Amino acid sequence: MGHRMTDRTHAADPVPRTPSPASLVLLVTIAVFVNYIDRGNLATAAPMMQDELHLSASQLGVLLSAFYYGYVLCMPAMGYLAERYGPQRVLAAGVTIWSMATLTTGFAGSFATLLALRVLLGIGESVAFPCASKVLANAVEVSRLGVANGILSFGYLLGPAVGTLLGGYLMTIFGWRVVFVVFGALSLLWLWPWRRVKLGPPAKASPSAAGPQPSFAQILRRRELWGACLGHFASNYGYYFIVSWLPFYLIKSRGFSMGSMVAIASWAYLLNALSALAMGWLADRWIRAGRSATIVYKSIMAANHIAGIACMIGMVVLPAAGSIAALFVFEIVSGCSYPGLFAIPQILAGPRATARWVGVQNAAGNVAGLIAPAITGVLVDQTGLFDVAFALAAAVNVLGLIGWVLMLPKITPIRWAPSP
Repeated sequence: MGHRMTDRTHAADPVPRTPSPASLVLLVTIAVFVNYIDRGNLATAAPMMQDELHLSASQLGVLLSAFYYGYVLCMPAMGYLAERYGPQRVLAAGVTIWSMATLTTGFAGSFATLLALRVLLGIGESVAFPCASKVLANAVEVSRLGVANGILSFGYLLGPAVGTLLGGYLMTIFGWRVVFVVFGALSLLWLWPWRRVKLGPPAKASPSAAGPQPSFAQILRRRELWGACLGHFASNYGYYFIVSWLPFYLIKSRGFSMGSMVAIASWAYLLNALSALAMGWLADRWIRAGRSATIVYKSIMAANHIAGIACMIGMVVLPAAGSIAALFVFEIVSGCSYPGLFAIPQILAGPRATARWVGVQNAAGNVAGLIAPAITGVLVDQTGLFDVAFALAAAVNVLGLIGWVLMLPKITPIRWAPSP
């Protein structure tokens, strides 16, 4: 009897297995989709929170920024942990932390508690991209990294739109506290399929996959890393500038109604997500047709920043219709660049160094989230206009051209030398 009970118990336990690359891409995409929903809930709930907890506008600003302090500061360390203990464990721990931080926010009763939970949320979510990049670099062939990262980009670009629409609707019915509790609990459900995952060997042998694991010092000495960091920062500056200030700009400076603003912004964000998905597929098709990853990805990144300069200027100097057209062009072209943000380091660093590389690169890129919204607010307060803010956003694209085009040599796997 005892043996039969033990056998049944073992049979009921989930057996780790190596899923297909498509399944892994789907799982990490769902993780970053949930990631972006949970991080954006505070902005949606801010008016209700302010009224109930008597928060000032300055306190709300601190809460919105607090996420990035935990997020940016911890990301390099999370990249190290993902390679030291494996992305399965680290990503599972991160999802647990950010889900509990989201859920617990529904019970917060003071500014100090909310501040601590926002920092904790950032710490938990800092695991997402280092771990996701490690998984993709390990499971997906180089010739298919474009579409894999296009799907990943689609997930995290769609997250804010879904979170804002669904979360905002539910908050009007049930209040903000219930929504945080429900969303946090639902996020934990992702752990159920993930606990059965077991990563296999790298999908395709390459110099970086078969060679030794480089030290952190070796990674930090690479010129390619700092070029990618500079390019990622420039790419993110435009994203954070638009996502933070577009509603205010359309209503206050262009005179659109709230309904018109929501329609314009929703279409812009949808075009952004769809273009990322499409370009990931196109990039892979071009590479499989014989074009080098260097030409494909450098061309895409260069086109993004050249168009970014023109579109930022167009958004502020053109009439209303032309301004919206410039916005849509910007969203399409910038969306095309998103698969390259992580495909490039996955190719360069390879499975043995991708998590640490992306931890550093994404931390540098998200510094833009700390400064772009704040600098824009100061410039608008001082000038009363958005002209200088748009000019600065246009100028930052020059840094992107320097980083992606001039500082990066060929986008091919690095042959890591043995660590001393």
